[in-house]
Formats: sequence, C-alpha cells, structure tokens
Amino acid sequence: MKKKSRILAMVHETASDLHKLGVIDKKKMAQYDALCIPPVPDYTPDAIRSLRERYHISQAVMASVLNTSLSTVQKWEVGEKHPGGPSQKLLNILDRKGLEVMV
Repeated sequence: MKKKSRILAMVHETASDLHKLGVIDKKKMAQYDALCIPPVPDYTPDAIRSLRERYHISQAVMASVLNTSLSTVQKWEVGEKHPGGPSQKLLNILDRKGLEVMV
C-alpha cells in the first residue's frame, strides 16, 4: 500500500485547523478528507484466502458477506478473476475492521 505523503498530511492538518476556526466550510473539508484517504490495496488470491481463513468462514459465507457469488470468491482464490473496486473496498474493510462490521 502506498504511504501517505508527508506534504499531503501537513496540508490536511492545516485544512483541519482552518475548518475548526471556521475558515473552511464542511464541504471543502470533505474534499480535503477525500484527498487523504489511502488507496485500497490489491488483494492477491493468497491474501483473499488468508483473510477468509483468519475469520474461519467458508467461501460461501465470504460471498454472502461481500454480496457476491460463491463462484466469484472461488475464482478470486485461484486467480481466475480479481476483485474490482467495490469488492476491493469491502475486502479492505473486512481486513481492517473485522467481520463484525460486515454483518
């Protein structure tokens, strides 16, 4: 995963301070927040399998949690398909926050 730029972090901190002072409105602050969201990592077949095994869930349960099909999860794990944007984001949430937030 790409590290957050120090300059971008400083700009965000300054914008946050200006927002607290009322100089930057909520909408503009949301734009600064969006710029500072770290990119979602790519999930390899091994990483997907490892994530599923970490939570002791079957491919069918993972498919249900991610709102996709069993065959899609199976294809991810053997490398026939790769998760797209929304699926990558959900995998990342599962990875960072745990199964509890997904159900």
